[in-house]
Amino acid sequence: MTEKTYATPLGPIHYWMGAGEGKYQLVFLPGLTADHRLFEKQLAHFEGKYPTLVWDAPGHGASWPFELTFDLMDKARWLEEILRLEGFRNPVLVGQSMGGYVAQAYAQRYPWQLRGFVSIDSAPLGREYVTALEIWLLKKMEPVYRYYPWKSLKSAGTKGVATSEYGRSLMGQMMALYEGDQDRYARLAGHGYRMLAQAMEADLPYEIPCPALLLCGTRDQAGSCIRYCKAWHRKTGIPLKWIDGAGHNSNTDAPEEVNRILEDFLAGL
Repeated sequence: MTEKTYATPLGPIHYWMGAGEGKYQLVFLPGLTADHRLFEKQLAHFEGKYPTLVWDAPGHGASWPFELTFDLMDKARWLEEILRLEGFRNPVLVGQSMGGYVAQAYAQRYPWQLRGFVSIDSAPLGREYVTALEIWLLKKMEPVYRYYPWKSLKSAGTKGVATSEYGRSLMGQMMALYEGDQDRYARLAGHGYRMLAQAMEADLPYEIPCPALLLCGTRDQAGSCIRYCKAWHRKTGIPLKWIDGAGHNSNTDAPEEVNRILEDFLAGL
């Protein structure tokens, strides 16, 4: 894949592109504190089949240093600017966890652009899905990440999001980037959760204007993701597929199954 950089007033965004012949363009959006490596199994599978793009989200991985003063709509705007720059006119957004929230913000701001949306272990942005207490807690997470012993935090961050040896090893590699700089990790996580809370408090419709699919691991232990996905499915009718035995990073725990599901989804567009 070819690495590129997009300049913003707050810092550079690094992203990677792969060539393909398909009608649609696959855009992979990693979750909070993860980077582009989260989707390496999907990128390898779709190489040559569809044009692909994956980024290190602002402040993550190679997209650092970056001023952490942006919100979710800023991320959606930068994503649209990158997609327009690269000629991605038929994007299908595949967002894992925080990446799924970015996709929903994108759908809110650019509904006419989106051709498909796949949520992987993410949750709805709608205000009606969360309690006031849950929003309050999201705003208070940074000290937890700052003062929690790093060894324990890394263990929880790897074992808590994946059930497979590969998935845990990969998350460990991504967390290793922040080894010795727990302050950066805490600021990044804290900012992400506050940004999420603010987007929920905005109480926007966050409707999905295109074919969509929800994926969730049956052993997802991240917050109340399973409960949120069930409620999202009930309210909107968006199909929900359970990834048996997978954790929060189900695309790393069951990459072959997730790749097959993505193939079928694209074929049905």
